[in-house]
Amino acid sequence: MAKIAIIIAFRNFRDEEYFIPKDIFLNSGFEVITASSQKGTAIGGSGGEAEIDKTFDELDISQFDAVVFVGGSGAYKYIEDEKVLETARLVAEQGKLLAAICIAPAILAKAGVLQGKKATIWSSVMDRKPVRILEEGGAEYLAKSVVCDGNIITANGPAAAQEFAQTIVQKLPARKLRDPAS
Repeated sequence: MAKIAIIIAFRNFRDEEYFIPKDIFLNSGFEVITASSQKGTAIGGSGGEAEIDKTFDELDISQFDAVVFVGGSGAYKYIEDEKVLETARLVAEQGKLLAAICIAPAILAKAGVLQGKKATIWSSVMDRKPVRILEEGGAEYLAKSVVCDGNIITANGPAAAQEFAQTIVQKLPARKLRDPAS
């Protein structure tokens, strides 16, 4: 069974970007763990609660097939967090699936793993800074809801959460289901 780590901010993660993909992953037969900066109950920007299974320090990337970074206002502090950036680098170095939604693709850009890749990110007419962060990280920004480039999947926000999760599921190795006749 494939295993996915979802990384969220301990406070103010974007609820839809966590709960919708998590449900899709679980319903697709994947094992899911939730990681953050500390243990306990993380609180989303809309009040959703998520129990944290592991801290960043406890996360062993080699145990996972994919690592997914969730956005929301709380994710901004991870853009400069060396432990989080190192996690993104390790996932890329190990050739695992690396995904980020909303503002979280900025983490991947700052980690240096988007060099020469196509990606998307949340931005608005009033705030183009996220797009600049992607471009400064060597990515080619595409104004799309979900962008897949090799083992990296990015999405631009909560409206893309379902498509984002389904794209991740399609890219992961097929789960071997036991044939009941055997």
